[in-house]
Amino acid sequence: MQRLAIYDMDKTITRKPTWQPFLNHAVARSAPWRFLLYPLLLAPLAAYAAKRIDRGRLKEMSQRLLLGPHISAARVAPLVEGFAQRTVAANIHPGALAQIAADRAGGRRLVLATASYRLYAEPIARELGFDDVIATGTLAGLDARVHARIDGENCYGPAKLRMIEAWMEAERIARTDCHVRFYSDHASDAPVLEWADEPFAVNAHARLRRLAKTRGWPVLAWG
Repeated sequence: MQRLAIYDMDKTITRKPTWQPFLNHAVARSAPWRFLLYPLLLAPLAAYAAKRIDRGRLKEMSQRLLLGPHISAARVAPLVEGFAQRTVAANIHPGALAQIAADRAGGRRLVLATASYRLYAEPIARELGFDDVIATGTLAGLDARVHARIDGENCYGPAKLRMIEAWMEAERIARTDCHVRFYSDHASDAPVLEWADEPFAVNAHARLRRLAKTRGWPVLAWG
């Protein structure tokens, strides 16, 4: 039986979210003048708050505004690598590092499943020693430019479970032949927590703490 340890990333492994810091990092190093465009984000943020657009669309609009409609793979590579190194150096819970090491020592296959873009989640996962990454994809054209559009689904909520199941099918891992641990800080991951054999609420916000109490899930603090 294969044993999987699946981790959410933002505010589970990391202390703080990563999307806005990545944009700040990329803008500062590629086109600092785009910082002047930040006030224009207020409109899509208001649309998201009013539920006129979803999180995926908000991410697309933010990327288009701050990084442009497309960016070459060669140009983005040093940006994501630099951001991954900074994240691992300064934005990781020590408790997460300890648990990752324990799961690795226990022979578990380490999988990062995050709504963050694969673009930068993958190098972070590599720095942390993960075996596999399930994340939100960015559309890449035939010209190798990365476009400000999501490829497939935003890996969030019920879509995260669908993407995990699709990954397992591609890897020829039958659900009945594996044991799954899943770690998350947020109630949006309830579908995966319900599905896992061992669900853990980590650094949980209030809604997830209430849900964990109802379901009897362990609550962990990775300070």
